[in-house]
Amino acid sequence: MSQAKKKRKEYRKKLLHLKKKRPKQINEQFNTLHDGEFETMDCLNCANCCKTTSPIFRNVDINRLAKHLRMKVGSFTEKYLKLDEDNDYVLKSSPCTFLNEDNTCSVYDYRPLACREYPHTDRKNVLQIIDLTIKNTEVCPAVARIVDKIIQ
Repeated sequence: MSQAKKKRKEYRKKLLHLKKKRPKQINEQFNTLHDGEFETMDCLNCANCCKTTSPIFRNVDINRLAKHLRMKVGSFTEKYLKLDEDNDYVLKSSPCTFLNEDNTCSVYDYRPLACREYPHTDRKNVLQIIDLTIKNTEVCPAVARIVDKIIQ
């Protein structure tokens, strides 16, 4: 079993245990640790999220991006997106088409909500998306550090 899978099992077991014992405090701890982590983390040095995963594109995201790129919605969708197994629109390829060589985003001001909110560790109720958070420990080093601190 890979190290990442072992860690994922450990994270899941410990976080689910903590969720049962003190959910409000765990959510507050996630939020506090998120703020601290992202005061020092420079995402432009990593951009692993943009290199390895795709956000979900809601209709409003698609419309906003298509308009910004001066494309018809259908053309934008056909060129950049596909439907995944959950019937959500995601990027056809990785890394993200809009990721520049310097790890900046060419559509930053118009990016999907999922990108704006990533890695979701500052949500009001992080425990509602605990499986996604555990998955994100393998993508985002900041999330891994936050979870490691919480389960200590």
